[in-house]
Amino acid sequence: MLLCVINILANHLHLNMPVQDQDSSKDAAEENGLPKLPLPDLKDTLDMYLRCVKHLLTEEQFNKTQKIVKQFEAPGGVGELLQSKLVEKREKTANWVFDYWLNDMYLNNRVALPVNSSPVMVFPQQNFRAPIDSLKFAAHLISGVLEYKALLDAHDLPVDCARGQLAGTPLCMEQYHRLFTSHRLPGLEKDTLVALESSMMPDPEHMIVACKNQFFVLNVVINFCRLNERDLLIQLEKIKKMAESGEDRLPPVGLLTSDGRTEWAEARSILMRESINRDSLDMIERSMCLVCLDEASGPELSDTTRAMLMLHGGGAAKNGGNRWYDKPMQFVVGEDGCCGVVCEHSPFEGIVLVQCTEYLLKYMIGSPSKLVRAASVSKLPAPRKLHWKCSPEIQKRISSSADKLQRLVKNLDMNVHKFCDYGKEFIKKQKMSPDAFIQVALQLAYYRCHGRMVSTYESASTRRFQKGRVDNIRSATPEALAFIRAMTDGKLNSSLLQNIEKMRMLREAITAQTNYTVLAISGMAIDNHLLGLREIAQEMKMEKPEIFKDAAYLISNHFLLSTSQVPTTVEMFCCYGPVVQNGYGVCYNPQSDHIIFSVSSFHESPETCSAEFVKHLLQGLQDMMDLCNECSTDPNTAERRKGPTLEPHSQASQLEKTLQRESDPTKGKSPAQTNVQIQSQSSAKVKKNNEKK
Repeated sequence: MLLCVINILANHLHLNMPVQDQDSSKDAAEENGLPKLPLPDLKDTLDMYLRCVKHLLTEEQFNKTQKIVKQFEAPGGVGELLQSKLVEKREKTANWVFDYWLNDMYLNNRVALPVNSSPVMVFPQQNFRAPIDSLKFAAHLISGVLEYKALLDAHDLPVDCARGQLAGTPLCMEQYHRLFTSHRLPGLEKDTLVALESSMMPDPEHMIVACKNQFFVLNVVINFCRLNERDLLIQLEKIKKMAESGEDRLPPVGLLTSDGRTEWAEARSILMRESINRDSLDMIERSMCLVCLDEASGPELSDTTRAMLMLHGGGAAKNGGNRWYDKPMQFVVGEDGCCGVVCEHSPFEGIVLVQCTEYLLKYMIGSPSKLVRAASVSKLPAPRKLHWKCSPEIQKRISSSADKLQRLVKNLDMNVHKFCDYGKEFIKKQKMSPDAFIQVALQLAYYRCHGRMVSTYESASTRRFQKGRVDNIRSATPEALAFIRAMTDGKLNSSLLQNIEKMRMLREAITAQTNYTVLAISGMAIDNHLLGLREIAQEMKMEKPEIFKDAAYLISNHFLLSTSQVPTTVEMFCCYGPVVQNGYGVCYNPQSDHIIFSVSSFHESPETCSAEFVKHLLQGLQDMMDLCNECSTDPNTAERRKGPTLEPHSQASQLEKTLQRESDPTKGKSPAQTNVQIQSQSSAKVKKNNEKK
């Protein structure tokens, strides 16, 4: 017992220090050794910007944009002034774009979190034979969460390292510390990401359990000892019994968190007038996480159905009110075996969510003997139910939130497909990057659906740098468009020579995609830089520069195709909704012999259809495989490829030199100039090395 007390107190002392003050930790030491995010050269960014948008605009639009860009970058002009201010900001801050990016991507966004912003991880379907089985699963899961949090609190979590040719490069670990110590606070105009920073009081050692739209405080530390799995199960059984009793059944207040952010901020301010509500809000917001014990949602539990249920809970009639969307981690355990995690995205990126959930699933598969970490607490106090005092105004707002969530449920067009013809191993045998190959396939699918190429977002991690988050890989490249046009020329049968030419174009598209990926993970892509220039102009109270009012900028930032690779090493998949009303959200998980695609759109848009997109995606993947197979069997083709293609060791060497230059802008040519030069050498291939979201 004494040892247990000492360990808990030691954890408290560690836990409640501000993250920036924890210099003694191993991960903080690594963080301090990371370089700052580089600031690209203004001319390089503007040149690349023109290259990225030219084929997405009309000739008239592009000519106008060229003139605006030329004026912006003129010596002594607005661009130079803003760039100089960013240089100053970079010198004074750990990451010059962090706050700009966080506000623009999340906190300024007023849309509802479910579907629109919060991604989910969908676990394998569980086979619960009796009601107690789902509670056992939840207790096991909570035990795993406590194990993982203990690693975080003790700073014993291994530091992530970059994969590929630069394996061993440490990555920023800051995001992990927000998994269980933060929440998103709604604001009338802008939200706030609130992270635990007080070192005066111990961390609350509790989770919130949602059951039948009611919220309960589950203390995971009682009498200075962490509850073991058996005790957790006892407490969960008590919670379920309390929720089912029907006594003091309260309105589904959690529905308010599913509304637009301004609407939720207004409702929260009304709730805060009552002390009992303030206490309930405080307990939820300071909790480690939520565990949502969901009721069965229906007989059909396909991958697509489970994905939708994770994203929105099925609406108010099902489990939509059994959530609190402001919390970063909501672990969902359904009586019907529909399980997963709902993630509020502002504190961390997808790779952090994946690492955490993979640990939990592997933990749960592991030896039961590892589950018990503390002696059983003989007399467990009953979990506390949170109470609310709901005025007629709040009741009205809950009803309105329920209606909006139901419209969102009906609007979501989801299609999850497991493509089994091949996976990343086949693509690697073609000496191509699997991610770049899939991105080209997505471009082909969109073009076949809509007859045009559009601005595309693919997230790329910048965690090689202090406080790194992500930048955008602009996958809609001119090289991809050339390949797509060749593949959609209307000819039913192509000659071998024509296919050889298509194969050359495919390799050029793969190379262009890979080269831009190198730029993005090296902190030298254009999106964050342009964002910084725009935001610092606003800080200086300048009139918005013309480049940011131009149609080209608006078109290039309206991402009709929002994509992300989220690979896993255990059986699960990630999905999310579109970022614009007439667009698609595409998340993919490439495995050795198959690829899982999660495609989302909205039924209300007459332009989109997820099933149609998936149909063209599958056809494109098949066509690209056929093209690779046909060309690889021709000896002349193989000989043609040998000439200009870099050998593997040369690829690694060139990529490493490029990354080194990009990490230190003072050495040699600027990275963007290097990238343009590489892109002109269209037949050169660079092996994939990227850290994905």
